[in-house]
Amino acid sequence: MGRRSGNEGEFKAQSYFRLLKYARPYWFRLSVGIISGILVGGSLLVSLLMVPRLVGAVEHGTGSGEAAQFEKEAQDVVKILEQPGLTREEREKAVQDLLHPVDNDPQLTKMLNEARSAAEKYGLPFSVEGREIVVSWPWKFRFEAVGPGGRLAWQIFAVYVFVFIIAWTVKNLATFISNYYTHWVGAKVVADLRDKIFDKLVNQSLQYYGKIDIGHLISRSTNDTSAIENAVSNSVADLTSAPIQIFACLVAILMACREYESYSLVVILLIGVPVIFLPIHFLGRKIRRVYRKSFARIAEVFSRMHEVFTGIRLVKAYNTEKMEIERFHSENRRYFKQVVRALRLQLLLSPAMEVVAVISTLVFFVYSYSQGVSITEIAALLAPAFMAYRPIKDLSKVVTSIQRSMAAADRYFELIDTDTSLPEKPNAVKLNEFRDRIELDHAEFSYEERKIIDDVSFEIPKGQMVAVVGETGSGKTTIANLIARFYDVTGGAVKIDGVDVRDYEIASLRRVIGVVNQDAILFNDTIANNIAYGCPEATREEIIEAAKLANAHHFIVDGRHAEGYDTEVGEKGFRLSGGEKQRVAIARAILKNPPILILDEATSALDTVTEKLVQEALNRVMANRTVFAIAHRLSTIRNANKIIVLKDGRIAEAGTHEELMKNESGIYFRLYNTQFQLDEE
Repeated sequence: MGRRSGNEGEFKAQSYFRLLKYARPYWFRLSVGIISGILVGGSLLVSLLMVPRLVGAVEHGTGSGEAAQFEKEAQDVVKILEQPGLTREEREKAVQDLLHPVDNDPQLTKMLNEARSAAEKYGLPFSVEGREIVVSWPWKFRFEAVGPGGRLAWQIFAVYVFVFIIAWTVKNLATFISNYYTHWVGAKVVADLRDKIFDKLVNQSLQYYGKIDIGHLISRSTNDTSAIENAVSNSVADLTSAPIQIFACLVAILMACREYESYSLVVILLIGVPVIFLPIHFLGRKIRRVYRKSFARIAEVFSRMHEVFTGIRLVKAYNTEKMEIERFHSENRRYFKQVVRALRLQLLLSPAMEVVAVISTLVFFVYSYSQGVSITEIAALLAPAFMAYRPIKDLSKVVTSIQRSMAAADRYFELIDTDTSLPEKPNAVKLNEFRDRIELDHAEFSYEERKIIDDVSFEIPKGQMVAVVGETGSGKTTIANLIARFYDVTGGAVKIDGVDVRDYEIASLRRVIGVVNQDAILFNDTIANNIAYGCPEATREEIIEAAKLANAHHFIVDGRHAEGYDTEVGEKGFRLSGGEKQRVAIARAILKNPPILILDEATSALDTVTEKLVQEALNRVMANRTVFAIAHRLSTIRNANKIIVLKDGRIAEAGTHEELMKNESGIYFRLYNTQFQLDEE
């Protein structure tokens, strides 16, 4: 099937890393996306560190309501005033400490110390003086850090809220930037993959296309790359940011555990996190295998559709619509079952992780309740755990998506690593002009251990016509393919001007050779563009002149095709008749104007009138050219300079028409008379 590198196991293991190499040219955008993802994690960490401060500020001093708190404070003040033995200054300080118990409250003391440290470290426009905050910009003012009841001043609480808002805004802005750039890189990588596979397939040899199922090829080129696109484009962003967000949440949890000296959640995490990722490990590998099988099944569906639609005339002619429908439905059901199996595994992954996460959270709640943990501590520990839930869930989807894309990537790289293209030498000779002769020198060609032609030798001098005849399978088309170097000989040589065609630059070789096939090949484009195929620089006047020489101009402009030269010919030229397609193909060869022409008899399936028009066009295109003709109707080659008769891949007879007809026991004599009698009948 072609050349492949590495063993199968190693090949599959490297699929992911090979995909990453395609992102290398876009390293800047990818770096911006990754850095933004890191910024997401950093801003998320800041936000999470603000949560216990906000909760602590709200929690402090709100236990029994303002009225009850005021009543308690009044009673305490009376007790202080009635206490004997205190000086006036001592009574004032005791009352002040009672009304503003910041120095006695570790939480509020810590907050003020943090504010003081931040102001000194970062040069912020405020300072902390005892129980007061002094703001120096944009205008100077001061306020009490602790309000009535020992509650933190609303201004400080507002600062914490402001920092939280800034951090959360940065997180979401960074999320947008990370998603945009990573999605862009993902989409561009897949676009490059499509370009790569198209380039690869176009350059494969005809021998490759003789072996592979076209439906499978279309499926691999479209369905498999679409699977990679859906996974890569949508998953790169999550794969970049989700682990960083999870890491930020873990850091926040560890910091909270250290601050409150509560390491219970760490123990739960050490047990729970590995359990959460166990479904990813085991189900992920299975998902990849199942998706590989599903891609193979959809390829069968594509193949069935391609075969039926291509051969729809045969299906109609033999009334086999019902049979083909049943075969397609059967193949489609097999694919459906494989998809459902993959879907079952994919949908099982997220619930399995969710159950483990919920169990871990509830266990922690029970433990915290039993230990009398405060709301502030619970918020500090559980807020990061809850924030980690979404990126963990996203990561499970990413793993599923990546396994699906890797299954498609395995098949994609199998196709990419198959190389049947004809090798071109580094110092290949450029064929600028055909000067002398074409020569087959003891040429041999084998296909799958079956010898098609064996020890074939002949010459075609410049300006002469050599025709080859023989039964089906005798090797006529193979010789034509060897001259054009669609295949390489397996023995002997094919030479042009004394140089082996394998030594020529392929592009320059093909430029001097024109081919007119028995089955005219047209693309779903205009008549003019089909004539100009291979000569994009041709003017409309040159196209029309070529059409006139090919006897095609009349049917193009006589009203049968309303848009004339701009008429779309349809899939494989179905809007044109057989004779019209042949004449468009001949016009294409005339416009190319090659010195060497290969003709696969273009008149064998035409009616008498159309055959005459096509033959006249062929006579014009053959004038002053070196021609190798595959003949089915022997009457068209009577004027050939040499006629070669093939039998079982070997030359059985050779000579002019007159010379061959003298041998009444020869193959050519028998073929000609048989065909002549059939034509008379």
